Amino acid sequence: MLKHAASAISQASRVRGARLISASAVSRKDLVQDLYLRELKAYKPPPQAKDAHVGSVKSYSAPSPPKPPAVPADLAAELSKYDAEEPDLAESVTTTATSAEEGTSGGAKEFLAFLEQDLPKREAHH
Repeated sequence: MLKHAASAISQASRVRGARLISASAVSRKDLVQDLYLRELKAYKPPPQAKDAHVGSVKSYSAPSPPKPPAVPADLAAELSKYDAEEPDLAESVTTTATSAEEGTSGGAKEFLAFLEQDLPKREAHH
């Protein structure tokens, strides 16, 4: 009896497998997808005119090459003139720095006085 049940199960599985293969091949065919793919393959874009890019593309022109720096004719005279000059710029920088310190010290004192003030009392809300 066990032998008979095993053979019946194996025979039923063979029949189902054969039916699923034949039925599933037909049911899986997608007509809409086939139609869509056929239309995509048949589509030919319209040819573009050769001058279609004229309005949207600028013509390229190479930039002019840079000119090399010119060496002064009388370089020795210019260097000696530079060495002879006195650097008076440093004095003006120190005077502006001291005047800036004097202006900010009053601001710092005012700020510290503001911080030392008592906070205003809160009003009771009803």
